[in-house]
Amino acid sequence: TLPFEPLLRQLGAEAARIGVEAYAVGGAVRDALLGRETTDLDVVSVGPGSGIALAEAIAEAMNGKLAVYPSFGTAAVTLQHAGETLVVEFVGARRESYRGDSRKPIVEDGTLDEDLSRRDFTVNALAVQLHPEGFGMILDRFDGLADLQARRLRTPLDPDVTFEDDPLRMLRGARFASQLGFTVVPEAQEAMRRQAARIEIVSQERITDELTKTLASPMPSTGFRLLYETGVLEHVLPELTRLAGVERVGGDGHKDNFYHTLEVVDNLVHLQRGEGVERPEGRDLWLRWAALFHDLAKADTKRYEPGRGWTFHGHEDRGARKNVPEVFRRLRLPLGEALRYTRDMVRLHHRPTALVDDEVSDSAIRRLLVDAGDAIDDLMLLVRADVTSKNAKRARRYLRGFDRVEAKMREVEERDRLREFQPPVDGLEIMEALELEEGVAVGILKAWVREAVLEGEVPNEHDPAWAYVLDNKDDALRRGRLWDAIVPHLQGRERAATGAIKEALFWDDLPDDDEGAVRQLEQVKADALKERFGSEAK
Repeated sequence: TLPFEPLLRQLGAEAARIGVEAYAVGGAVRDALLGRETTDLDVVSVGPGSGIALAEAIAEAMNGKLAVYPSFGTAAVTLQHAGETLVVEFVGARRESYRGDSRKPIVEDGTLDEDLSRRDFTVNALAVQLHPEGFGMILDRFDGLADLQARRLRTPLDPDVTFEDDPLRMLRGARFASQLGFTVVPEAQEAMRRQAARIEIVSQERITDELTKTLASPMPSTGFRLLYETGVLEHVLPELTRLAGVERVGGDGHKDNFYHTLEVVDNLVHLQRGEGVERPEGRDLWLRWAALFHDLAKADTKRYEPGRGWTFHGHEDRGARKNVPEVFRRLRLPLGEALRYTRDMVRLHHRPTALVDDEVSDSAIRRLLVDAGDAIDDLMLLVRADVTSKNAKRARRYLRGFDRVEAKMREVEERDRLREFQPPVDGLEIMEALELEEGVAVGILKAWVREAVLEGEVPNEHDPAWAYVLDNKDDALRRGRLWDAIVPHLQGRERAATGAIKEALFWDDLPDDDEGAVRQLEQVKADALKERFGSEAK
């Protein structure tokens, strides 16, 4: 049974009325035969200009909203059907190909067979007659039904021709393998290896769209593994391929971080499916991106330490600070909230693991709750997915540890109300009550209040926090004056020490006398410049 059969019968009747031969093609036919739900409705008509003509007739007859794209010979009609909004795409049968160095195809009118032959895989090259007299008859020019039954992805033409004409089809093959659980046939995989570099002529937006759909599939690892093993991934996401392989020193090797990453992504998908929670703002997908990127910086931070083995110190911080933003920009993923969320997940993904091995202190839990905010449950799902050890005892130890961390979080959250934490005293109140201008002294007091609450020294309540401000304001004001006495007068390369001086003013113990405090801060400056510029520092 075709999806939306009554609607398609209406389309077929209108096509017959105006004398146009029309067929439902592609994903709708494939999914109907597989028993999958779909809203992907594509109609191919035969004859020059017939696609747009049929769309115009349908829009008028069925009170639809028409959008015409004459440069491509296509049109779309938005229709209301059984309470749903559907977009039906119309195109005249055509043949198309790409020049050797072009991203734009050469499109010409063609026959139905030519149109079906240019499609990516035989399971997508099935057509269903819409004319009333033959409605529902399947046209299978390339044995797509047999391939559907065998759950394999095979190209209608020679795979080298198919992938050379439109290299995006290689990514679509990976996506369908992940979505449908199908296998790309060996001859098509070999062609992908030969044509891998040709993917670079395709626009980044189309590439990213396919990667996103693969990541949103039930088994993302299938597609990403295929792309890696055929060499395509090196051209679309080289940062990920850098994680592949195992390096050994004296027989001591680390795990393959590429295949570990794929396992983490699949674990996450399984956990998401099991919990049955739909996260706001598309977070389910961004959490999957975070899983895919969580170890990106391991290629940059890998070190072998005799006696300790392989280490990846700081990979989570470097990944969040450098690798993730770089990949987001190159893939043209959103740079707003989606990037911030993904960076936070990558930056924090080791924090719960570190708490498993030690006595879990209230202050450590407070910091985790505050830093993760309303994404704390997402973070805990990610860290559970990150447990891929084949040592069952070790895996159970970590998972039980996460149970303890989550129990402690519930306890601390109930007591301290830290979810979506905001300090009980803000900078505006400090400035107004103490008659201060915005500056370092205010920043110090805000930071100290936050730290005191997180350390449990001060309750997460206004009055105790304000009393803490009053008790410490004189020290903060003094440190603000020391800043004014030193930092504005830094010259040239000395300005590179600003951050170190600020860190010392915020957190270091300083001598009670200003002269001694200045000497200590001058030494901080000298040490910072020496570290930055070496022996050239003055």
